[in-house]
Amino acid sequence: MDLSKILSISGKPGLFKLVSQTKNGALIESLIDGKRQQAFAKEKISSLEDISIFTTDEDVPLSKVFQEIYKKEEGKECINPKSDTKELVSYMKEVLPNVDLERVYTSDMKKLFTWYNILNQINLIDLNEKEEETQETEKATEE
Repeated sequence: MDLSKILSISGKPGLFKLVSQTKNGALIESLIDGKRQQAFAKEKISSLEDISIFTTDEDVPLSKVFQEIYKKEEGKECINPKSDTKELVSYMKEVLPNVDLERVYTSDMKKLFTWYNILNQINLIDLNEKEEETQETEKATEE
């Protein structure tokens, strides 16, 4: 799952696909309605690939968390991001048992689950990357 061209832009709802770079920022396309617009360099733009979730061990990349949710839900939508705090925390612990709840806020979980549902609706979540990593690890162990 390549999240390098999937962007979150503060102040704009939803997720966006990077279409191209421009002189003053980037041309983006909404993953929700397909509308294209300009994102300016002054806006806080984050690639989902660069985001990770705090755990009590080491940080877990967003793609791995999405894959865990996908496996748990068997490819279906996850919990409603508007659920109450206790439900969101409980669900997050099921997906990522060692999540650091002192540094991962409810608002972060709501974004995470919203993003998952958006990506899942357009079939951008897959388990291939994890399978490839497992095969590479097995080959390295055999040698």
